[in-house]
This record gives sequence, structure tokens and C-alpha cells, in this order.
Amino acid sequence: MLSGATFPTTDRASPVERIARIARLVEESGARNEALGVLAPEVVDSLHEQRLFRMLLPRAYGGEEVDVVTWFRALEALGRLDASTAWCVGQINGCAATASAVAPVVARTIWGEPRAALSWGPPLKARADEVNGGHRLSGQWGMSSGSRQASWVGLMAPVFDRTGAPVALAHGAPTRTFLVPVSAVELNDDWNVIGLRATASGGFKGADLFVPDGFSMLHHHDMGAEIDAPLYKFPLLNMFAIGFSGIAVGIARTMLDATIRLAIEKKPRMAELTLRDNHHVQFQVGEAEARLRSARGYVETTVAQAWDAVVKSGTLGLEHYAAIRMATTFAIHEAKAVGGVAWDIAGATAIFAASPFERRWRDLNTVTQQLQGRKSHLQDVGAYLLGLKPNLQ
Repeated sequence: MLSGATFPTTDRASPVERIARIARLVEESGARNEALGVLAPEVVDSLHEQRLFRMLLPRAYGGEEVDVVTWFRALEALGRLDASTAWCVGQINGCAATASAVAPVVARTIWGEPRAALSWGPPLKARADEVNGGHRLSGQWGMSSGSRQASWVGLMAPVFDRTGAPVALAHGAPTRTFLVPVSAVELNDDWNVIGLRATASGGFKGADLFVPDGFSMLHHHDMGAEIDAPLYKFPLLNMFAIGFSGIAVGIARTMLDATIRLAIEKKPRMAELTLRDNHHVQFQVGEAEARLRSARGYVETTVAQAWDAVVKSGTLGLEHYAAIRMATTFAIHEAKAVGGVAWDIAGATAIFAASPFERRWRDLNTVTQQLQGRKSHLQDVGAYLLGLKPNLQ
């Protein structure tokens, strides 16, 4: 147990089992989270108590270092309950995986406390200038999901040497990520969006911030992990893709289940039959169920095969990298299609804020607009399958 830790680490329950312990709280807090514009304090406390921000953190630093199938299942389980909660957990965990790429003394400085969490967002404008003992950074960063629960933030920036010339980074990465306490930056209240509102994924800004050597890493195709474990053979973008596809599938699952319950009782105005007795609705529900089960199974099977291959070989082959990208992108959009069917069947019931549909439909559409939901990923995979050089960024 790390110095200063107060939460027990002897609990053998899986992340999905621990999510079940707080499921009622998380689900019932969805509307409250959105009204607050941030995860409610009691939700954040429960996530910490169940160690759900530490699933991808190395065991050496008090984390769980779960396998990627467990990671997918956990984010799916949270996605069923509340998408904003799931999204913040997903982002903070992805960032925590980069603890594998810094020296132990740095990792323990950042994650040594039980409520420690790292978040980041892409640069709007930023630069890192080499100075004695480290770098000086100034800039603005946006869309930092989880930053309102974070104790540290990452500053992505291109690097310049002392002459002002740009520094070429490994693997063609456009930026390096520099780590500072959240108290060093000014958080912006600029998250005015249609979905995932409670993620409070606003940005932050800072000027002339000194970051000592060692408090930075790459986070693109190869983050340069120093811990030799199967989990950290997966590029960070793969980890995010696996988790966020799980969230999409989880949202769609809850919407479709709500539609099935509604269809048993609802008789639309001026209709002769209940929704359940409508043949077209029967077909829609059957097809949607098949699509959702297929999408979920596709991701889970693909991820399991990749994990087994990494355990055996010690590397993630390009074929598995591409397979994960293909399966997760496909699943996100299948989930959106299923959510759309649920929304349509529910009719006017769906438009009320108190329904199980309205917030989730906005959240699901917002998930598809994020980097992991880009349909262009399928073009990249298609290019790879046709023998062309894939885009690994």
C-alpha cells in the first residue's frame, strides 16, 4: 500500500462487481449531475471508495492494472448508469495509464494519494520551451474531461529548444504532455454543450509554468512505457477506444431496455394497439437487439484476442491495433443506431427530461462526435487492409 493511502486494497471484487455496489447512486444522480454541471460530490466519493479511477493505474503505484476486457466491461456497466460519470472515469483512467511511462518517483508524486487523478485536454495554443532543469509552458487547453476531479493536469504542447527551433518527437508525435498540479492552472467555465454536460469538460490556461525534467511523457502511438506489463503494450488511443465504445454500448443498452418496458404498457394516442402488439415495433426491437449484442460481442471478442496475443508475444501487432480500431468505431455507431430506434419507438415519451431517453440520447450523440467516434477510422482500417500504410495517430 502506498504511503498516505486510506482506502483498502484487499477487496477482491472485480470492477464490475464494485460498480454494482454503487449502481443505484450513480444512476439516480444522473439528472443531479447535469443540473450541477459536474459530477455530484457523493458520486465522486463513491468512485474513489470503489477505486474506479485506478483501474488502468499500474499496480506498483496503487492501481489495479486490469486487463482490457475487464476495462471494456467496466465502462459498459457505468455507461448503463450515467454517461457523464462513465466518461470522467474513462478519461481519468486513460491518463492514469501513463504512470507506466514516467519514473517511479514521479509516479508516486502524482498518484501517491488515494484521491489523486490526472486529466488533460488538447491544446488550443501552447508551447513548451527548454530551460535549465525542465521546460517552461504557456497556453490554453480545452475539452479536459475529468479535470474537475483531477489533482494534476497534463499540458500537451509542441517542444522548442533554446534557439526556438521545434524539437522532433519520437514516433512523429506532435506534442509532449507535461504534468503540473491542477492548482497551477486556471480552469475555464466554457463547457456549454448538448450532451455529456456533467463531465464539465472545460479547459484551462496557464502562463510561464515550470515543469521539471521527468514530469512529462508521450501519449500517442507509443507512450514509452517503462513497466513491462501486457496492459501497457496497448497504445493509449486503443485504451480510450475500448473504454468509450463500452460507454456507447452501455447507453444504448439502457435505452433499448427502457423501450422494451415502455412498449408493454404504452398505447400511443389514437392507436388501436399497444406498442408491443405493433408488428413493426416487434421487428425494430428484434433487429436493434441483434445489432447491439453483435456490436458488444464484436468488441469483447476482438479485445480478448488482442489481449491473449499480447500476453503470449509481449507486443501488440498491427493487425490487432487495426482490429480494435475497427471494432470500437463500428460499435459506437451501432450503439447510436440502436439508441435512435429506442428514441423513435418511445415517441413523445422520449422528449421529457424525466424520461430514461432524453439525456441519454443527447449523451450518446455526443459520444459519436468525439475522436474515438470518427467514422474516418474505418477508412484508416480499410487502407491498412488494402496494403497501405495505416494512420496510427
